[in-house]
Amino acid sequence: MNAPSLAQRLDTLLSSPPYEAYSYSYPHKTAYRALADRPALSDVWAAEDRRNLFLYAHVPFCAMRCGFCNLFTTTDGVLADAWLDAFSRQASVVRDALGEAAFVTGALGGGTPTWLSEAQLQRLFHILTQTMGARLPGIPLSVEMSPRVDGPRLDILAAYGATRVSIGVQSFVDAEVRGVGRNQRRPEVERALQAIRDRGFPTVNLDLIYGLPGQTADSWALSIDAALAWQPEEVFLYPLYVRPRTGLGLRGKKWNDHRIQRYREGRDRLLAAGYHQVSMRMFQRSPPVSARSYRCQRDGMVGLGPGARSYTQHLHWSTEWGVGPTRVKSILQDYIQRPATDFAHAWHGIALTPAEQRRRHLIQSLLSHEGFDVAFFAERFGGPPDFPEVAELERRGLAHTTHGITRLTPEGLERSDAIGPWLYSARVRQLCAEFTPT
Repeated sequence: MNAPSLAQRLDTLLSSPPYEAYSYSYPHKTAYRALADRPALSDVWAAEDRRNLFLYAHVPFCAMRCGFCNLFTTTDGVLADAWLDAFSRQASVVRDALGEAAFVTGALGGGTPTWLSEAQLQRLFHILTQTMGARLPGIPLSVEMSPRVDGPRLDILAAYGATRVSIGVQSFVDAEVRGVGRNQRRPEVERALQAIRDRGFPTVNLDLIYGLPGQTADSWALSIDAALAWQPEEVFLYPLYVRPRTGLGLRGKKWNDHRIQRYREGRDRLLAAGYHQVSMRMFQRSPPVSARSYRCQRDGMVGLGPGARSYTQHLHWSTEWGVGPTRVKSILQDYIQRPATDFAHAWHGIALTPAEQRRRHLIQSLLSHEGFDVAFFAERFGGPPDFPEVAELERRGLAHTTHGITRLTPEGLERSDAIGPWLYSARVRQLCAEFTPT
């Protein structure tokens, strides 16, 4: 049987719900495999420009595991100190492997970084500044948090110059968050937001989820308006995904019915309030700024901690990934027990051929407001692009090209999570399809 054509595959995706998979990086982490040659990080980084690096620290702990969550995280806080010991060992080895390097931006994610105790959070920052050499304060720093954050931890973030804090509100309707296994009340959220605003962080982001069980047009509008009352610099609108091994996934429910309508309602409400759409998910109060010192298309990322990914132009790598509590804990314990010498190598990831590098550039560009710049592509890769997918998107009104830059139309943007996987190479599609969540 012949493989489906480009157009046939797109037809299939467009006739299905527009939520194929989160599309925010390429290749997707489910395409990672054991690296047989286990390359030395010193060799991996040797050929890279290390003057504009992104430093990412993954904190794999949360107070609770939400029903929709498939992030690499655990509620077993007993392991936190041992994790920090291993994190310190990894940081020391990775910093030596990097050689001369400079970090121009950073982020703490998870999990919930502010779940750590004050002493643990201080130690984490000590490792990032003293071992890794990150200028904190001094460079942009984003930190993820939950509504359970308190004043002392916010004070630590302010002292180290956090420039962006992102709080996972998800909904201002208590019954909706309880429906996905989260014990959260609106007064708690409001207190956290007030404490965040009191400390004057330059950028505050609120995450909201549409498609929650029991969510209606009215309750979704209530959450949007409650978020706007705090005048956040950014708002992220996430569709509810029900994935294997998550709490909701184990219930066997889909929650597909109303997500596209809720997306449109949320998008229109934010646009009417003066926000600018940066991607399918991201909305900013100020116009997006493209001229940044760090560009994910060009510069590398150094990830520390289990679940963190590192990127160079030629190789992406991380620890293994799991979702179920048993698998996450197993990977975390393996990380904790690894000798320092192991951290000098990449052991799980994917090598990017020149063709995959070009495809990554297309996907990362097309799914954002910057768009796919043909001249920039030609300058970077030494020749014009040859992606028949772009013409197919334009033919269907899902993309348009103006002044040499191709961007998704509103109809294309709302289908980003279907278009992204459609753009994957055959090799990456196969690797993702063969992956079994654990």
